[in-house]
Amino acid sequence: MRTRTAVGLSLIVAVLVMANLVPSQAQKGTGQPAPPQKAASPAAAQAEEEAQPSILDKGARRNPLKIALLHWYLAAAERHFPVGNQPLGVCFDGANIWTANYGDGTVTKVRANDGEVLGTFKVGAQPYGVTFDGANIWVSNQDAASVTKLRASDGKTLGTFAVGVGPGWMAFDGANVWVPNSPDSTVSKLRASDGKNMGTFPVGYGAGAAAFDGKDVWVTNYGTNTVTKLRASDGVVLGTFTVGYGPLGIAFDGADMWVANRSDGTVSKLRASDGTVLGTFPAPGGPYGIAFDGTYMWVSGDIYLRVLRASDGVQVESRQLQTGGVAFDGAYVWMASFGRNSLYKF
Repeated sequence: MRTRTAVGLSLIVAVLVMANLVPSQAQKGTGQPAPPQKAASPAAAQAEEEAQPSILDKGARRNPLKIALLHWYLAAAERHFPVGNQPLGVCFDGANIWTANYGDGTVTKVRANDGEVLGTFKVGAQPYGVTFDGANIWVSNQDAASVTKLRASDGKTLGTFAVGVGPGWMAFDGANVWVPNSPDSTVSKLRASDGKNMGTFPVGYGAGAAAFDGKDVWVTNYGTNTVTKLRASDGVVLGTFTVGYGPLGIAFDGADMWVANRSDGTVSKLRASDGTVLGTFPAPGGPYGIAFDGTYMWVSGDIYLRVLRASDGVQVESRQLQTGGVAFDGAYVWMASFGRNSLYKF
């Protein structure tokens, strides 16, 4: 009994200590974007990030892996890991993080638990998006109008397949890979088993990114400020919905679609069932990519990383940091740093 009492008191003390680390509303500041600054050296950037206060992640209790890892804090970068030149797309394969390195025509495979680089593999010109299909990695080659399929276990190229012009961030629907083609205003459906083109379907101008909601595929149309919803089985357009200006990144939270509107500094939340806009939330600083961690939406951008509560869109944290593609590995969030040729782990 004495032992249980001592443990209980220790836990209470620990909670009180952690609670004191949460800044008051006044300490959080206005949340307005600061002017762009020249990128610091990796060492200086890491020191600056580590000096920023950690925020207690109240959603951690809902994530068993975070509990097991004692990962209680939100948006506190442990460190960053070098990858290829100008990484953009990011995805998780169940054990490793992959980046599409736009500047050098490669993809990098990084072990998620410790950040060790396991391989760098050559793909096509200007790789932009990267997606996992359960066994293989798909990379969109923006300047080559193609996608490359690599075996996730060893990075071996299994095929390169033609798609439309300017392929962007892709989505996997359980059987097929959907590739948005920007200037073509189309999305290509490729059978994941062999890369066969199962159809090319019209969407809006500037198709940039795709996401799957378990039934249908959604595509952001950067040039028309809309998103298009297509039936995954046959590509029939089920609706086109207006969002903010310059929509780019898109993610599904289990019920709703979230869209990062790059040109007007907002994030839109749409009900997946019918496309109704449920809210538009401020995210100044060129929001770019977006991912769901089970509780929060993580938004990358030109100036700020922002974390929004998925239930109501309230911002719970922001950090001045230039980031691009974003992925969640079940416990940590990874973001690409285009200018620093690295990955941040939160």
